[in-house]
Amino acid sequence: MPTIRIDPTKFRQLDLRCHALLSDVPLNDVWAVPLEGGGPGRTMKDVRRVMRGSRRQRLNMAADALFWLRWRLGRMFKWDDDRHDDPAASYVHRLTEIDRLQSEVPPGTREGAFRVLYVFPHEAVSEIRNATVHGFLALALTRREQGYELYIGIYVKPVSWLTGVYMAVIDPFRRLIVYPALGRRVQQAWLRTFNRARP
Repeated sequence: MPTIRIDPTKFRQLDLRCHALLSDVPLNDVWAVPLEGGGPGRTMKDVRRVMRGSRRQRLNMAADALFWLRWRLGRMFKWDDDRHDDPAASYVHRLTEIDRLQSEVPPGTREGAFRVLYVFPHEAVSEIRNATVHGFLALALTRREQGYELYIGIYVKPVSWLTGVYMAVIDPFRRLIVYPALGRRVQQAWLRTFNRARP
């Protein structure tokens, strides 16, 4: 089954911490990634392991070219310089003590360009802040009859006039090329990792 963009209402109906934490941030879109099989008891720890392992795989020529172009533009215009990532603006400061105690990864941990806010058994949120956006990646894992469903919520908070222009330019590429390719990569890595014994 393909990765599909879904009505955000379905995502908002899930019992997730991110709805309150990110209540002042626009939910840009939501994707559903069907994960076949996997066996009982899978958690966000498994999802994160699969996603980290799948990064070594290429997406496709179009998606890889878009990532390369974004990297080049970021270097050229200094969009990703540390000066754009003010630690005081991080939502890690909005976490409660319970959030911090329940997170399986210490809040504020750096993972590449992202900062982990929390990782719960079936939910995780990370943030990224640069000259173009203050973005949040919310992941939620639910059980379904054939396996699991991974929801990917993309929240985008403006940081300047550039945010609207930037999102307007990249949204068609994100939705038509990047997220479907990322979803396929996660699905393939999931099958390799958890369904090796399948005929």
